[in-house]
Order: sequence, then structure tokens, then C-alpha cells
Amino acid sequence: MILRTMFFVAVVAPSMGIHAADLVTPPMTYGAPAAGKRVWQQAPEYRGTDVYHSLYLPQKWTPGEKYPVLVEYTGNKFPPGKGSGEVKDANLGYGISGGSDFIWIVMPYIAMDQKHNAVTWWGNREATIQYCKQNIGRICTEFGGDLNNLLICGFSRGAIATSYIGLADDEIAQLWKAVITHDHFDGMKQWSYLYSDRQSALHRLSRLQGRPVLVCGQHATAVHEDFLTEHEELAKFTFIDVPVQNIFNIPEGPYLHSHTDLWMHRPSIYRDRVRKWVQEVIQDVPERQTPQP
Repeated sequence: MILRTMFFVAVVAPSMGIHAADLVTPPMTYGAPAAGKRVWQQAPEYRGTDVYHSLYLPQKWTPGEKYPVLVEYTGNKFPPGKGSGEVKDANLGYGISGGSDFIWIVMPYIAMDQKHNAVTWWGNREATIQYCKQNIGRICTEFGGDLNNLLICGFSRGAIATSYIGLADDEIAQLWKAVITHDHFDGMKQWSYLYSDRQSALHRLSRLQGRPVLVCGQHATAVHEDFLTEHEELAKFTFIDVPVQNIFNIPEGPYLHSHTDLWMHRPSIYRDRVRKWVQEVIQDVPERQTPQP
């Protein structure tokens, strides 16, 4: 099944810099988790290393309540847009949620030495997959994450990671209720790393078993036309072309490049469409088994 949304209404920035209505991602701090704060966390298996993930609790978070969860993977280090590739600098999940209603977790890519986070590509892929499996349940149990409402999202490298990591095997694939990607998609292009070919990507995507996938980006329609036209049975795909150059007057303040995870930080009809899609997913109650923590 496929839904396609293409808007080409200009949303022109009237001035340089951050607008009053723009979101600003909370900085990561090293305090205890609390409502409206984004904090550094480390899995017990990685104590004594620089490996970490970040946790954000929604503004009205209350102990004992249940909240949907956005699990994000970051893009590569990208100097033209000042993207660091670091967990602490992720933005997409905050743009999707606006800081409300969702727990937001940014997961790391574990470097080959397993001592720090990788900022370019995959590092130790198996360790990265295992980190996610071990920690999603822990975090949700402690902070009220709803295991029936886990959405995986990512920008650029992270968009590919929603499949390359998030659908790497049956165990991790069962976690997700839905997938959100922005700029890039697993299998659209063959890269230099192993198993980036189209057939390998299709095998991973087959683990979706019809679940919702939102493909956003500056060339989202091309993902459908050049790749997924003959594979629409894999998921309930929706495609939204996002003309980032029309949302910002690039370069403008922190918006330095059209390839950015900040695009949802400014109000636009494209952001509205994404948030509407997310709410419809959250409100749906599919018949599937709840993963155990």
C-alpha cells in the first residue's frame, strides 16, 4: 500500500536566524532524567568507556504513566551543515515530537574499539544492534515507554540505519510499530560498506511485514519511483517530498544546508503532515505481539 504526498507551497523565511516559532533542541546535560530535560546515559556494559546514548522525557512526563517512544539514529559527521554525527547533537526526534508526549531516545553507533561512539558510518554493527536490543526495554521499563508504541526514526545515515540496524534481524525488527526516514533510504544507493546492495536491503525491509513507513526527504518520490515501485507489499509506505530550501532561507542562522535534521524545527505544512501521520500511527492498535523488556 502506498500514499504519496507532494506539496510545493513556498514557506519563505522573512529574516535571518531563528524565528520565534522555531523549536530549539534542548542541550544534553549530565543530570538525572526529568521532565523536559535531555540527559546523557550509559549502559552498564559500557562503563569506563565514552559510549553513551541520550534520553529526553516529555515536558509533562509523570512517573507511572505510559508514553510513546521515538528512537533516533543520527546522520554522519557532515561539515557543510555542521553535523557532528554525535548522539548529543541529534535533532529529528525533537522536531517530530516538539518536546511533548514522546520519550525520545538517541541510540549510538558503537565504534570498532567499543570505547566510543562512531560518528561516520557503522563502526561495530553487531555491537550497535546489541546495544539497542539491550537498552530499549530497560529504558522503557524505568521511564514508562510504551513498548507497543516504539517508532524508529533517522536522518541521512540514520535514515538508512532504521533498516540497516533497526531491521537487521527478526529480534530487533519486532520492536518497531513504524519507521520514519528523512534524506536517504536503505537500498536506494549501494555504498562501500557490506550488505548495502538492493537485495540485502529488500531482505531487511521484508521484516516490516506491512507496518507503516514514512519516507521523507528532498527526493522522497524518487525512492518510490526508482526503488520501491515493485515492492509496495513490504510496508504501508507514505512519501512526502520536503523542499527544505523553501522552508529556510539557507544559509540562515543554524540552517546551513538543505541536508539537515533541523527541518522540522520550523512550522510548515510538511511538518504538519508528518505529525498527523505519527498521531495516526500511535492511535492505531495493530494485532501484534508486544516485545518483552
